[in-house]
Amino acid sequence: MTRAARSGLGWLIAVALAATLAALVAGWVTRGRVRAGLADTVMADARLRAALLDSELARYRLMPLALADDRDVVAALQGKAGAVPVLDAKLEALAASTGASVIYVVDGRGRGIAASNWRTPTSFVGNDYAFRRYVREAVDRGSAAQFARGTVSRRAGLFFSRRSVAGGVVVVKLEFDRIQADWARAGGETFVEDAEGVVLVSSRPEWVFRRTRAIDARHLAELRADASLSEAALRPLPAMRDPVAARVPAAQPGWTLTLRRAAAPLVWPSVRIAAIGAALAVIAAGALAWGLAQRAALARRRTAELEAAVATRTAALTREMEERASSEARAAELREGLRQANRLATLGQVTASVAHETAQPVAAIRTYAQTSAMLLDRGDADAVRDNLTTIARLSDRIGTVTERLRGFARRRPGPLRPVPLAEVVEGATLILREQLRAVAFFAPAIDSGLLVIGGRVRLEQVLVNLMQNALEALRDRPAPRLALSLDAGPDRVVLTVEDNGPGVPPDVAERLFTPFVTSRAEGLGLGLVIAQDIMVEMGGSLRHIAGEAGARFEIEMVRA
Repeated sequence: MTRAARSGLGWLIAVALAATLAALVAGWVTRGRVRAGLADTVMADARLRAALLDSELARYRLMPLALADDRDVVAALQGKAGAVPVLDAKLEALAASTGASVIYVVDGRGRGIAASNWRTPTSFVGNDYAFRRYVREAVDRGSAAQFARGTVSRRAGLFFSRRSVAGGVVVVKLEFDRIQADWARAGGETFVEDAEGVVLVSSRPEWVFRRTRAIDARHLAELRADASLSEAALRPLPAMRDPVAARVPAAQPGWTLTLRRAAAPLVWPSVRIAAIGAALAVIAAGALAWGLAQRAALARRRTAELEAAVATRTAALTREMEERASSEARAAELREGLRQANRLATLGQVTASVAHETAQPVAAIRTYAQTSAMLLDRGDADAVRDNLTTIARLSDRIGTVTERLRGFARRRPGPLRPVPLAEVVEGATLILREQLRAVAFFAPAIDSGLLVIGGRVRLEQVLVNLMQNALEALRDRPAPRLALSLDAGPDRVVLTVEDNGPGVPPDVAERLFTPFVTSRAEGLGLGLVIAQDIMVEMGGSLRHIAGEAGARFEIEMVRA
């Protein structure tokens, strides 16, 4: 081979090596840029998917809290007759309207007593849930959340639980079928894992209860037992070749959302195109630009769909919250109107008593005034001064009575604050003084420093209602007797109203605090309902204590 031939061959080899090196450099530069752009898109997409999940969790997290002190829940847990069927229907309607998988209530022993699926063959009613962690923690701590497989339905879901004021637990189960389907349609592999690395929600449902990292055998057994899983659960999650992934924390404590997409289908074709050489550089660049544009358009469309879904869910949640707040405001206004009507009705019943209470001082004032005129004619100034002092004292007595009546009839009784219990008893006694003269009345001496949390007018309304009922029951009874007694503890104060009348019939006592239930022909059956509602609102309670004779009611208040 000649020198020229060797030189040409060397040049060709050098050019080939340089072209190959340039193609490799161009391919790796292209690969880095494409991966960086894809990483940004994946991160934005992951955040939107996490926001969609968080909005779904927010809809159901507060539901157990709202039901914990619901009257129907409390009645069912207290074992009141007919309460469970009413609660079953209520939970069924609530689950249908909110989309919750199931809502159920367990008693203090952990046994289901009511459920939204009470009609179905897989009803939760009667099942034992005392072993479930979300029940134990709700009893101990007040609330809990656990992702587990259902023991009856065998379907995975997130259980929100809350301890009820009556001692049981309210549970709401949330399943994620719709969210998983939305993620699957949006593309990529999406999954949510907890702090242990266990997959809970995924665009591929078969990955639920897989694990993303190693867990020792003993801990695996504990996790399977806690979530009611089979031996096949908690296998390792399949790996993705050359992924571009993003991790975003979710609103549920310990949860992390991961979105990953395979980079090879997009990145490596760009590297091969760059290696073809300068002749195909324009075509390769055009193909790459077209591919990136299509990818970006697809990402924008997916992002827009997720943003629209989040906006729709957020708007629905906002409307639901506004409607709930509006309903609660209307209910509060109606309750206060009913209480006002009850106070005015009570005032109407004691009008004769009040008239008699003020008539005596007015008559005395007239007598003292006439006497003072005669004493002035005689020049007895000292006697006139004594008469005027007596007139002032009688006027104060009339003012006290009328002031109590004005306060009792006031529309808005004011906020809750520490109130001297002695003033409440004194005010109720003053309003009913004339009627109390017809019975043997006993009231304890109450320390002026004993304070309870509440409103003076509202507490007077409850006490006047109970005493008025007792006085009506004592009409035509031999040796009528009405007594108040006090039991003051460190945190609670109990005021008892007891009479020796005919008492409350057993059939009425079972439904005593139900609207329109009364043993009196002229009664509406609303006074005790309103009184109990007032006490619950102030953190206390009103209860009837059954006895052999007479009627006995206990007013329990929070001590200030």
